[in-house]
Amino acid sequence: MNLRYKLFTAFLGLIIIPLFTLGMIMFFVTYNSIEKKYSQQSEYSLKAISYSISNVFKDMNNVTDNGIATSVFHMALSADDPSKQDLTDAEQLSLNASQRNFRSLLYNHPSISYAFLYNFNGKGSSEIVSVFTKENFRTLPYEKFKGSELYQEVMELNGVPKWLAPHEYPELTGTEPVFTQIRLIKELSFFQNIGILVVQIKNWEFESIFRNLKIGDSNQKVSFMLVNDNGMILLDPDHSLDGQDLSSFTAKEIKYKPGFQSFRTEFAGEKSILSVYHLKDYPWSLVSVTSWDSLSREVTVFARWFVAVIFLCLLAAVIFNLFFMNRITGGIAVIVRFMRRVEDGDLTTRVEEKGNDEMTLLARGINDLMNKINMLFNRIQVEQRRKNQAEMRVLQAQIKPHFLFNTLESINVLAVQNEGRKVSEMVYRLAGILRISIQDRDEITLQEEITHLRNYLDIQKFRFEDVFDYELDIPDELLGCGILKLTLQPLVENSIQHGFEGIGYHGLVKVKGWEERGNLILRIEDNGIGMTPAQLSMFQYMVHDPAEADASSRTGDGMRHQERRGLGVRSVADRIRIEYGNRYGIFICASPGTGTVIQCVIPKYEQGEDHYAKGSAG
Repeated sequence: MNLRYKLFTAFLGLIIIPLFTLGMIMFFVTYNSIEKKYSQQSEYSLKAISYSISNVFKDMNNVTDNGIATSVFHMALSADDPSKQDLTDAEQLSLNASQRNFRSLLYNHPSISYAFLYNFNGKGSSEIVSVFTKENFRTLPYEKFKGSELYQEVMELNGVPKWLAPHEYPELTGTEPVFTQIRLIKELSFFQNIGILVVQIKNWEFESIFRNLKIGDSNQKVSFMLVNDNGMILLDPDHSLDGQDLSSFTAKEIKYKPGFQSFRTEFAGEKSILSVYHLKDYPWSLVSVTSWDSLSREVTVFARWFVAVIFLCLLAAVIFNLFFMNRITGGIAVIVRFMRRVEDGDLTTRVEEKGNDEMTLLARGINDLMNKINMLFNRIQVEQRRKNQAEMRVLQAQIKPHFLFNTLESINVLAVQNEGRKVSEMVYRLAGILRISIQDRDEITLQEEITHLRNYLDIQKFRFEDVFDYELDIPDELLGCGILKLTLQPLVENSIQHGFEGIGYHGLVKVKGWEERGNLILRIEDNGIGMTPAQLSMFQYMVHDPAEADASSRTGDGMRHQERRGLGVRSVADRIRIEYGNRYGIFICASPGTGTVIQCVIPKYEQGEDHYAKGSAG
């Protein structure tokens, strides 16, 4: 990932995403807290409504209690009883005064719509005693009322008021939205059941209670209802849902149990918070329905503004990345490409200088630095080339006397033995070797090196005819490869001079070549006496160790021993290391009595190619 995307990703990961995550967390926390806080407010409001409704019922209970205590209902029932028409004038006057006082008390409660008594001792028209008349309302006959479950419940309450809500018993209360109190009337002297009082009150006082109690903001869409335990809507201040089943408006199953409950659901196809509070001592529940959209309006507006701000921030980040960050990252990318070209070895490339900001100053500084590096590199190359040439001349000077000494010694032995033909052949072979050795070239083809090696081996076989044989296995396609001259001959010489020394069997030297992974592999293998680990440790030819060289130079014996045992091998290894680098060289594997294997690894290239580039690529 380049720097531009890293910076943009960092901007997103460290600013935009945390800000968006924080906003979403705040939104959901606030969103959920709305329901919790509103549920608490709804509980307080529904309890207040419940308290107000209970007070209305208590006031009406007190009114009817007063009528019972003053025997108003008892006298009214007695007045319609034919068996009790012989009242004295004083009793009749007392009855009339009590009725007037009770009617005055009732008139102080304008919400009362209708009141009548069922007379247990009456017959015919005297079964129903009217206290307040009501037009267009037919009272349920006593016989039908006596056969209902409501009658049994009233009798079981034994004088405790029973309240009916609208639409619960329309055959008794009518179709108007009124609340009805039913209670048993007793004669106070003997506590004998004498009748049943039915009082209806209008619902406008309940509607005013619902309308005056709003939850929270007045803009909130809130509606209140009174529902019985079967789910019927008994009272809706808007009169739009009266008498309908509450479960038909919501898929949530509601259990009308004591206490308060609140939850979020859909009501009439709209997301709402529905709160239910069960009234104490009454089989009804207060229900409030509040539109969720009206509650979450402010949070929704906040969320929209937050999304808009995040979008603007993201847009600003994109614009910043396109117009400003591209200038920085683009300049850095150019410098990175420049450095990669420098890593690949192109020291002539330069960074384009344009503009007048810090990136231009950086490009100018890099160009100046590359100019200085180029100058130093060229100077080092010249000095290194001179050093290598001087070192090569020294190494070749070490090889030539060493080889000539051994060859001339062999020719001398043949001359002493009067082997004229062999002497002539060896001189011819030696001339071919010297012709290649004294050429003013450090590099020859592998074919020329093989010819040189074959001349050397033939010279040695003239001298040690019955000691060893040799085999050369070099593919023709490799004969045109370039190689440092005098590479194979010193390695083979080491096998003949030291590997076959004192053996009692016929020796064999094998020279084999092949290509492997772009390298030229040359292996010299003999079946001689091999080397001990101590002897093998002397061939530290791949590591430049001045201390070892100094230690050897201080002792003449050590110097002569090194000259004798490994000067040619080490010289070849040093030449390969100097010419091709430390990745190339020779590798020796030997053990006592099993012979010696010397493997030479150099880069494969045709003569005339740039073997420095070939070596660095390998």
